[in-house]
Amino acid sequence: MVKRLEFDHGLEEMTKLLAEMGDRVEKALIDSMEALKNSDAESAKAIVKSDIQLNQLEEKIGEIGAKLIATQQPVAKDLRRILIAFKISSDLERMGDLSVDIAKVVIRLDGQPLMKPLIDLPRMAEIVAVMIQESLQSYVDENIDLAYKSAKDDDQVDALYAQIIREMLTFMAENPKIVSQAMLLSFVGRYIERIADHATNIAESVVYLMTGKRPDLNQ
Repeated sequence: MVKRLEFDHGLEEMTKLLAEMGDRVEKALIDSMEALKNSDAESAKAIVKSDIQLNQLEEKIGEIGAKLIATQQPVAKDLRRILIAFKISSDLERMGDLSVDIAKVVIRLDGQPLMKPLIDLPRMAEIVAVMIQESLQSYVDENIDLAYKSAKDDDQVDALYAQIIREMLTFMAENPKIVSQAMLLSFVGRYIERIADHATNIAESVVYLMTGKRPDLNQ
């Protein structure tokens, strides 16, 4: 009984840390987009510096999980939950890296005026922020329906990304002077699209946790 309480406490601590990682990733994404819209390189630099905190949270989750495996010897779904927490923390850490990549684009732009008002990129980021929330909530609640809903949102992100690429190619063909900025904005779209893929990975992990089978929700 004591052993089970210790195990449940460890799982609860890992879940709290995952939630904190999710909050930090979502904030980094939204803040980096705000920095881009406002050509705010100073805010972007702060986002880059804060990434170390996300790495520390991932390490802490790894330490707790490793200790649980060593001392509690979990099996079946209990073991899956720990291993999936490792996978989710890895996805979140990568999402944080991609948010930092967006901030680095802002720094590279160095305050230059944007070629056009940003519409589709912020919309992509808004959808992905919801995907982050939903995928993590589906893990906490063990809610397969919410996991599938989160993954389905990725279709909207892919459609917007394709639209952005078409638009940037048109701009570059019409005005060679803005090729560099158009390429950087295309990179931002790619980074957001990759964050969405990692959120979908989390949703897939939740389905695996509940069913023991790994689905492909990217199809």
